Amino acid sequence: MRHRGFAIGAVAAAAVLALSACAPQAPEEAATGTPTAGDDTLTIATTTDVVNYNPLIGNSRSDYWMTNLMYPHLLSIGDDGSKSAELATDWGYVNDTTGYYEIRDDMTWSDGTPITAKDVAYTMNAVKRDKPSGTFYGQMANFESATAVSDTRVEITLTQPDSSIVEEIGFWGNVVPQHVFEPAGSVAEFPNDGSNGGWVSAGPFVMDSVQVGQSYTLERTESYPLVEGGTPLPAKIVYRVFPDVNTEILALQSGEVDVIANSLPPAQVKQLQGTEGIEVAEITGLGYSHMTYNMTNPDLAKVEVRQALAHAADYEAIRNVVLQGQAVSTGSSPLMPVLSKYYDDSITEYEFDPDMSRDLMEKAGYTADANGMFPVSFRLIYSLQDPVTSQWAQLVKDSAAEAGITIELQGTERNTYLAMTNEGDFDIYAGNFAIMDDPVTNFSLSYLPDGAINYTYVDDPELNALIAKASQTFDEDEKISIMRDAAKIVHDNVYDNIMYTQNLYVAYSSDWAGFVSKPSELLSIVNPISVASAYKVSD
Repeated sequence: MRHRGFAIGAVAAAAVLALSACAPQAPEEAATGTPTAGDDTLTIATTTDVVNYNPLIGNSRSDYWMTNLMYPHLLSIGDDGSKSAELATDWGYVNDTTGYYEIRDDMTWSDGTPITAKDVAYTMNAVKRDKPSGTFYGQMANFESATAVSDTRVEITLTQPDSSIVEEIGFWGNVVPQHVFEPAGSVAEFPNDGSNGGWVSAGPFVMDSVQVGQSYTLERTESYPLVEGGTPLPAKIVYRVFPDVNTEILALQSGEVDVIANSLPPAQVKQLQGTEGIEVAEITGLGYSHMTYNMTNPDLAKVEVRQALAHAADYEAIRNVVLQGQAVSTGSSPLMPVLSKYYDDSITEYEFDPDMSRDLMEKAGYTADANGMFPVSFRLIYSLQDPVTSQWAQLVKDSAAEAGITIELQGTERNTYLAMTNEGDFDIYAGNFAIMDDPVTNFSLSYLPDGAINYTYVDDPELNALIAKASQTFDEDEKISIMRDAAKIVHDNVYDNIMYTQNLYVAYSSDWAGFVSKPSELLSIVNPISVASAYKVSD
């Protein structure tokens, strides 16, 4: 049963129309000649240091970008969310509780050790056993064990039917070398910081040297069969750390860097599109920006308060002013238009209505003072390295004040923000997810009691039951119907406030070509295939 369990999110006509103003385009490629591996260094800008070199626990974008260059995934992803081959060549289900992957037989770790199914099985079993924080473990609720039944075949046993898990852990989970990670003990605690003799990679590059706060240098591995010719083209990749995106843009313009890894602020897109020597690539967005309300706060546990906050945000102004018209409404639903099979246009966006917000606050039992302000205050956290969220957070604060609700903004450095998020140290979380590709998995992570990104801390028995039912349903039409019902519960109870979805723009030097675009800021043009395929354009 090859690839049983359908591909998610083919873009239908309605979604194409909704996003036609920002349809992605491939980066420019050289007109003639076949590039070969050379001595060039590709320098990439980022705004954060690496927190974890262990890809099984990494959380920061910088973690992801760099460890992805060393540790392969079984599956890759297309612009519509569908999965494609990477280390795996075939995948699917033997039966409802047994999945499988067939893997390539021509990939090796940088120390010469072949990659086999034992590495894959070890990685999955170790993640399940040691419970490292992160998306990989968060998707393994129905995973029991993995077995290498041959050098190239892995079979996974599930505790119950799960129609999404094969593709989702295949895409989200990196594979690590058993002979390096197993002797270190728990994969949840292994820093993999190179102190035990350096790094071992099966990607196009391997980490060579680190200057914290300044740069990370990766050297080419000589064998990488996932790209044409089998050898990465750049000799080195250097990630340089800058304090913010504006400094990154100046570095790109001066030639200090060749690529900016993080997406451009909307206000900078048109300017850079007209700048000589700089190319701007449009990247498909499979994620969304949102706010969640921490229900462990007794005030936010009241649905009327969450609804009041939802109606106190001016979404249209945010999309037009901050996003410069480069964003699309999802109808305040986690089922985005790009996931066209699941998208339900009967779920509509929360109306911006301060008077309605006031009525809801009064219904919740609050009385405004003489200045029209209610006796509550909510602390909203966001990352200072995220210029777009930083801007719309201020608009949210201002519009909430019109409804008599006080919001205190707390912007912090990104890694501090991530730590606060993981600890639940907030009233309102403002941020975004780069890839929300499979509705069942997304809902499981976001809204089940033990979900890794359940920042609302919701535990709704009816919603839990729908998610569980959808997870065990292999019939596509039935699954779609179940997930639409689940989305209505999320919307009506404001368990999540989805504000918009957008395509993204990244900038790079016109001295370089050959980049291969993948969806989301996590992959963009800094995914392993793209970076390994990039080459310096001849003068």
